Amino acid sequence: MAIRRSPLLRRSLGAAVALPLLLSGCGALGLSEDSGDSGASASGDIGTVVTAFYPLTWITQQVAGDDVEVVNLVEPGGEPHDLELSVAQTGEVADAGLVVYLSEFQPSVDAAVEQSAGDRSLDLASAVDLLLPSEEEHDHGDEEHADDAHGDEEHAHADDEHAHDDHAEESHAEESHTEESHTEGEHDHDHGDTDPHFWLDPLRLADAGDAVAGRLAEIDPDNAGTYEDNAAAVRAELEALDQEYAEGLASCERDVVVVNHDAFGYLDRYGLDFHSITGITPDAEPTPAVLAELQELIASDGITTVFAERLASTHDADALAADTGLEVAVLDPIEGLTDQTADEDYLSLMRSNLEALVEANGC
Repeated sequence: MAIRRSPLLRRSLGAAVALPLLLSGCGALGLSEDSGDSGASASGDIGTVVTAFYPLTWITQQVAGDDVEVVNLVEPGGEPHDLELSVAQTGEVADAGLVVYLSEFQPSVDAAVEQSAGDRSLDLASAVDLLLPSEEEHDHGDEEHADDAHGDEEHAHADDEHAHDDHAEESHAEESHTEESHTEGEHDHDHGDTDPHFWLDPLRLADAGDAVAGRLAEIDPDNAGTYEDNAAAVRAELEALDQEYAEGLASCERDVVVVNHDAFGYLDRYGLDFHSITGITPDAEPTPAVLAELQELIASDGITTVFAERLASTHDADALAADTGLEVAVLDPIEGLTDQTADEDYLSLMRSNLEALVEANGC
């Protein structure tokens, strides 16, 4: 006697038969339950590489090559200092195979990395030799002198009041901790106690490329040779750019340059002396004392040009130029691209900067 099955039972049996076939088909296609992780690329298991802002994007792209997707968190025209991550961007950081960033430059990126990408990140602040900002070098020396004087006071106090040593040490430790916390807060506001704009030195950017190559090789050892070769190739280009700067700025009528914000200290190595209207942060307000000093400098050194930027407001540079009868030109800190520079890249922007400096300084 034939067994009659209900439609519901027939559908259940069909699904049970189809499921193994479907899984088998997925295996044949190279798919798996993890196939939704679309970040994987032709270059092993790296996935998407998320970068914090343009110069880091550029050097990572040069080293990673075309087979690795590299994403810039800052949209064209955006000011990287002011970046606040959206929910989607925070998700990109969390899902990235690697995050390349610069600590203490963008607090929102620091927070996202610390929360969800600490073991999949490369902090270039630890890979590149960063300089102190020019306006902080004197303060740094004063702090060291103050520490020495404070140490002498402690020594005299210990000689006079031996009975209170333990209590004095505990009080001093608490006071030092409070002062250190306050200082760190100030440094966070000013992007740390170093000048972050290292990419304006081609040789330091080459060092960053080597660090990126090393980290990619750890993640994707099968393609380590490719990353090393790419890093060597971009280093050769950057060394050639460094030579162009050294030769182009070797003999100039003037060596003093007035810029909008203190982003160009790494170009001092070519014999230039940069003076900024504002500090490390481009949207800071210039002080009357600084403006008076710059006006005096302009008058005494025969300066012809005040340099503004594309991403930051030109108001302060325009005002200073109007007060002193100077021209305004662009010197790009290359923190990001704009609509006007969409077809440019790091190398072409650096060469445009060199041309602007040569013209303004009579080189």
